[in-house]
Amino acid sequence: MELNNVKHADVLIAGAGPTGLALACDLTRRGVRARIVERAAALFPGSRGKGLQPRTLEVLDDLGVIDAAYAAGGPLPPMVTWTDGQRGDEWDMIPRGEPTPTAPYGEALMLPQWRTQEILYTRLRELGGEVRFSTALTGFTQDADGVTATLTRADGSVENVRAAYLVAADGGRSTVRKALGIGMTGETVDPEPMLVADVRADGIDRLNWHVWPHSPAGVLMMCPLAGTDTFQIYARYTDGSAPDLSPEGIRAVIAERTHLAAGNIHEVLWASDFRARAAMADRFRSGRVFLAGDAAHIHSPAGAQGLNTSVQDAYNLGWKLGLALQGLAGPELLDTYEEERIPIAAGVLGISTDLHRAMMSAPRDVMPRRDAGTQQLGLGYRDGSLAVEQRNALPEGALRAGDRAPDAPLPDGSRLFDLFRGPHFTLLAFGSAELPPVDGEMIHAHRVPADAPVAHGAYAEDGLFLVRPDGYVALATHDPSDLAAHPAWPGAPSSRGASRSASQGTQGSASRQPARSKAQA
Repeated sequence: MELNNVKHADVLIAGAGPTGLALACDLTRRGVRARIVERAAALFPGSRGKGLQPRTLEVLDDLGVIDAAYAAGGPLPPMVTWTDGQRGDEWDMIPRGEPTPTAPYGEALMLPQWRTQEILYTRLRELGGEVRFSTALTGFTQDADGVTATLTRADGSVENVRAAYLVAADGGRSTVRKALGIGMTGETVDPEPMLVADVRADGIDRLNWHVWPHSPAGVLMMCPLAGTDTFQIYARYTDGSAPDLSPEGIRAVIAERTHLAAGNIHEVLWASDFRARAAMADRFRSGRVFLAGDAAHIHSPAGAQGLNTSVQDAYNLGWKLGLALQGLAGPELLDTYEEERIPIAAGVLGISTDLHRAMMSAPRDVMPRRDAGTQQLGLGYRDGSLAVEQRNALPEGALRAGDRAPDAPLPDGSRLFDLFRGPHFTLLAFGSAELPPVDGEMIHAHRVPADAPVAHGAYAEDGLFLVRPDGYVALATHDPSDLAAHPAWPGAPSSRGASRSASQGTQGSASRQPARSKAQA
């Protein structure tokens, strides 16, 4: 389709939240021309989502921002309950854990959403990308070859962009989803309104997540945001009133429900109100348009699942768009985005909804604790068409195609995650398995030494494992001929790529170890 006076991109992304920024980073490092537009004049200013789960930390490791995340964030603090101005015992709401050989990030990291977005935006600019702020996607059409979008700037000027694909990362009220006519199926999880705000305050310590459960007007929680001098306030309104978002209103509700005075609240930086909903789009794709993040699924904040699931949407979609745009995969690979992410989103929505309802039904001074399921390390795609398991008689608990590919130490002091880091596939050979010649740009091949602990751990001692760019096992087999038949196999073998030993490091990916294991060494 020939158009005049139209700018071109490979992928147009609507929305510069965590989803859009993570996708833009992933695409840009693959050489994809990604154009990301944001209706607002700047990045989102509030905390909102503040917990990054271990699986999301692995995604940030691969995108090259894990050091920045740990430098800016910190652990979620222990909870403490207050009654009549008296401090109670400390307790943990989230599962704690140390790094392990297979999972280098042992527990969730607190990082306010605005800081997560700043880190991803900085990374995008390092990669050569940019966000067009004050620019709204106001219309689009699609045909068999691409999408033509109308962009309207704050000054009223209009620009047309032609892209091969459009990704809607424009939030729960997604303009793109509505234009496509895709419905949202869901329910109100909690009919009572909630206030969330970021404030600067004194008179309370920053070592704990503080809870006042006994006010007749409703519960209030006050959490110090790691790496900042601010607190995030949550207040649920059960008395029929609505949140007053003015600084005076927020000071008043804190003074009413806690032992703090209104004068302890020095500044209100951001405030919003909402009612907790759980909803999911009926489809995640329409032709050349994809939905990701809140545009595809809306979560209760309970359990810190929404932002994490959204970033992982982007991580799933990025490598598939990259292969399709490079001509290394057919359109059927893009069909697997919806196939894989709809069941994951549905399951995670169930977790966050159940946690929220447990909080509603529990006594006010009892906060339901999270379990390891909220860390998202056990999520996978075993039932998907990209999971090809060719081995028989596997023991219970064995690593299988579709599972997250675990980390493990290697004899030279590096780790499997060092080999995985980057936009490529990784082919691992164990034992006597034959390592075939592969395209060394798209597929990094490694024979794992027999003395490596990983050869006696999560991975089988004999066999081939093809690890996708997003860190899941695509194929597990004993027969090298199974590789070319895999639906995501990126092209035929080539002399460009000589196999490398895992003990010699990885060309094209960072050689450093994950920062979390260093930080806790």
